[in-house]
Amino acid sequence: MTAAVKGNAIRVAVVGCGEFGRNHARVYREIERATLAGVFDADGSRAAKIAKEFNTRVFPSLEALQGEVDAASVTVPTVAHSDVGCRLMEQGIDVLVEKPMAADLAQADALVDAAHRNSRILQIGHVERFNPAVLAVEPILNRPLFFEVHRLGVFTPRSLDVDVIYDLMIHDLDILLALVGEPVTEVKAVGIPVLTDKVDIAHARLEFAGGAVANVTASRVSTERVRKVRFFQQHEYISLDYARRDAMRVRVKRPGPEPDFGFEKLDAPAVEPLRAELEAFLDSVRTRKQPKTDGISGRASLELAVRVMQSIQEHAERVQLTDSSRAPRPAASPQNEAK
Repeated sequence: MTAAVKGNAIRVAVVGCGEFGRNHARVYREIERATLAGVFDADGSRAAKIAKEFNTRVFPSLEALQGEVDAASVTVPTVAHSDVGCRLMEQGIDVLVEKPMAADLAQADALVDAAHRNSRILQIGHVERFNPAVLAVEPILNRPLFFEVHRLGVFTPRSLDVDVIYDLMIHDLDILLALVGEPVTEVKAVGIPVLTDKVDIAHARLEFAGGAVANVTASRVSTERVRKVRFFQQHEYISLDYARRDAMRVRVKRPGPEPDFGFEKLDAPAVEPLRAELEAFLDSVRTRKQPKTDGISGRASLELAVRVMQSIQEHAERVQLTDSSRAPRPAASPQNEAK
């Protein structure tokens, strides 16, 4: 059964019906200005299950979307992002492609080129850009110079065919590029497999052109779940908690031997990051304005992730960690989700 079309609503589809695709379908159903026109998955039974849950149709093929939808979320495995995204844009459909945007930089370039040639909106699913904590700090940025970033998680049997850099750290690489607004000039990184044959824990030190430095740690084998960013700029310290979706600002009101500090909880919008992300995508589809997480920024994040993996590989070769001697590239994962 097809959902009723809302007046002037944008017709959307979800391509890829894994866990994250299901979340996209759920949120689209909640957004008043969107009509979930249908879903598609190579596994027909999985698509049928999602279609039944959200009262929509199953498209029999990618080609069947042409003329039936205006936009689509691409939540298939990473290795298929470029192929599926390009095919949809060739059909005149705007796309939101989950992160990482592609399996390698050549495939990322293919997506960017397809969007340009077909005058399509291409948004990359870096959902943490829409986290209320990040939105709260953007207005107060004043040349941050030092970052400490921790994204730690307990071990779960998900995304085990992708290195932690592409699964988790890429969120923070994207945020850092957005907050600093400068190219990275130096990357030093180390990472090791712990429970899988991929890198499970990694640390990177990044130096930006203007002198800012960031220490970034990502782990999926920790004993606790941590999602925090702390950074320093002149006379103040800011702490973000992605999980709590809030941010704290500590300012020096009076310096000296008896300093006076001011503590301020920053105003953060009470919104689910995924909903904010999809609403921003719909805004771009409607207005034709480029999204803030467009293909160019998505490629920049992927390129930095590749540089981190290359540095890890170089370090592994120096210390003779043969398990890390494979090529530094993201692998396929059906559930590369923000966690």
